[in-house]
Amino acid sequence: MAYPLMEHLTGKGFLYCGKYYRVSSELTESLQKPVECRIYYETIRVKDGVLLFVEDHLARLVKSVKGLENFPVDTAKILSEAYSFVDMDNVVDGSIRIVLTNEILLIHEADITLPGKELFENGINTSILNWERKTPNLKIFRGDYKTTVNQKFKEENDHGLPFELVLTDNEGKLYEGSMSNLFVIRNGKVYSAPDEKILIGITRKRVMEALKRSGLELQIGTFKPEELDPETDAVFVSSTPFDILPVRFIDNYEFKSADNEVLQMISKMYQGYTSEYISAEKHRLNG
Repeated sequence: MAYPLMEHLTGKGFLYCGKYYRVSSELTESLQKPVECRIYYETIRVKDGVLLFVEDHLARLVKSVKGLENFPVDTAKILSEAYSFVDMDNVVDGSIRIVLTNEILLIHEADITLPGKELFENGINTSILNWERKTPNLKIFRGDYKTTVNQKFKEENDHGLPFELVLTDNEGKLYEGSMSNLFVIRNGKVYSAPDEKILIGITRKRVMEALKRSGLELQIGTFKPEELDPETDAVFVSSTPFDILPVRFIDNYEFKSADNEVLQMISKMYQGYTSEYISAEKHRLNG
């Protein structure tokens, strides 16, 4: 299914094949029209002018291309152009999107919805979507999936519009978010779906480090929502745009995730790790 190269555009301009264009350019409209070519992409969080965990994003971009087409991907060039764009558009805190085809490199700032303080404190509302991913380890645009997800986000559950969707497999087990990785805390242990079932998120890798620093080890396991204890179990998601978020509602199932001490410890360790990365990257950039 055809899909546009550019979506969620914001900011003053964009880089297209190495050249900077203003958003008012005639090119903008054409880039927002569906195209038939295969599109690979990464959305990268910018914090304090730093591309957060950019080396992991670029490695995943290469992996996605090699999984289907295997054309050359110049990661050094992409990194240089990404930081050039951040400087030109003065992106201090936000998100940029790197879009790649076998002929085109597009970089633009993306209007990604970020959670407010209350969602970190209370947890998010999610809805269930039954969807088995195809080639889940490869991050490419899939029109049928995007269309289904976009429609589901417009449907309210008993708690309003969902902030995220939680995917279930054909056995009804929760395994991933539509734009995030999913974790369950049960009896003091942290569970996630097996790697081959999910898109290995960049933030998920850093959550693994936070678990290690917390003296925890990831367990492999998935659960139906009715198998979880709403009083003692917790659910959280991780993603580049919003780091770690507790889940309060999965449709009509309610959890006290934000109050879970294990989750609070993981979040604290993750934030410390992120701060260390930003400091080291700023030192590298400043020579």
